[in-house]
Amino acid sequence: MESREHARLINEDLAPVPSERRTWNLWNFASLWVGMSVCIPTYTLASGLIDQGMSWKQAIVTILLGNCIVLIPMVLNAHAGTKYGIPFPVFARASFGVLGANVPAILRALVACGWFGIQTWFGGFAIYQLALAFLPSLAGGSPLPIVGINLGQLLCFFLFWSINVYFIWKGTESIKWLETLAAPFLILVGLLLLAWAWMKAGSLGEVLAGNGLQGGAFWSVFFPSLTAMVGFWATLSLNIPDFTRYARSQRDQVIGQALGLPSTMTLFSFIGVAVTSATPLIFNGETIWDPVVLLGRIGGPVAVIFSMIALSVATLSTNIAANVVSPANDIANLYPEKITFKIGGYITAIIGVVMMPWKLLETSGDYIFTWLIGYSALLGPIGGILIADYFILRKQQLDVDDLYRRGGAYEYKGGFNPSALIALIVGVLPCVPGFFQQLTNIALKKAGQEIPSPTFFDTLYTYAWFVGFGVAALSYLVLEKARGKAG
Repeated sequence: MESREHARLINEDLAPVPSERRTWNLWNFASLWVGMSVCIPTYTLASGLIDQGMSWKQAIVTILLGNCIVLIPMVLNAHAGTKYGIPFPVFARASFGVLGANVPAILRALVACGWFGIQTWFGGFAIYQLALAFLPSLAGGSPLPIVGINLGQLLCFFLFWSINVYFIWKGTESIKWLETLAAPFLILVGLLLLAWAWMKAGSLGEVLAGNGLQGGAFWSVFFPSLTAMVGFWATLSLNIPDFTRYARSQRDQVIGQALGLPSTMTLFSFIGVAVTSATPLIFNGETIWDPVVLLGRIGGPVAVIFSMIALSVATLSTNIAANVVSPANDIANLYPEKITFKIGGYITAIIGVVMMPWKLLETSGDYIFTWLIGYSALLGPIGGILIADYFILRKQQLDVDDLYRRGGAYEYKGGFNPSALIALIVGVLPCVPGFFQQLTNIALKKAGQEIPSPTFFDTLYTYAWFVGFGVAALSYLVLEKARGKAG
């Protein structure tokens, strides 16, 4: 019976990585972040801030500050992966219980499925723009009922989706050469786009001359945007052990991440900021924050072909690395005996379609204020619980064998830790009213109606990740102390 229960908690993908396979150095981690940060969502993150009215300086400072903040939980949660060679869903068993860990794992997986869908939409839309260069008639056609996009867009989305599924089937090892080429390829496209915007607008000084938001208008956008910047990588700040389990040392993962994350995000974001700032000057006052739409309007077929192939290759690479590894492990954690990494990847791909990611990207407001801040309200509390448990209660000491068996130190009550589950709920609840109010505000804005004045809960939602992290961490510590156990 013991071996049977053990088999339900472990498979080859979830088992601790042996020391001889822990070979990643600091440059591997820096390169990982270059590859994941140089992507279309990074560009749209920055350009979305310009679309919200910020100046380039305001946008860049917001992005840099947000990434420096999220680097802290990133490095802290990475510690257990490096020390014990365990992935995120196994690490979560220490605080949530050997079965309760499925709760944070699935919440994290659902967010990753959304990101998988968003990246797939970007790649599919790039193919659609490429097709338009040769078949302009594809631009016609009414949006399909319920779906909300036309048939050509839907077919191109599924074409790119199929390419992703093919590489899931072949295994992530099959696209290592893409990982090597993708980031430089997209950087080159970004620099060419920046040069084009510079020449078209007249001068870089003119492009970046805007004053941005002032006074209360700035702060009303800054704080939710800062939360969105943290939320952008709140996903990886949880499942970073999936990667650092292969690290040679704590020094390698800490320095490598510190070198790769804030610098790359800020530099590539600058391209998005500068080019988006130039679009009103080039297109008679129209701000274009989506780089795929922009690249489809800048030149002849040759320019479009080069740009769209570059975007598709880079998007495919980022999608497999950032949005398949985590949810595949998380879903496999539900039933390791039956669900492999590959099956978890297929499930991720299916959910990514059902979520209809194009609806999350209808406006920069939808993207920043609903998607990024919304899921940060879920993931912030999980991060707070993990860090409070591992660093404050357990002093970085875990019993690895007990992480993979029933009846051990992490059994709690039937495999679930009530303290962690209650703390998670308590951490999420304060931001729920603000989230629904945000959905209402977006609907009112689209209908041309007046948006009501912010309430106390709207303000809490503005700081969703921070509120959830702090409330959940404190609640967990209080509940565990009351339970009389710290390990």
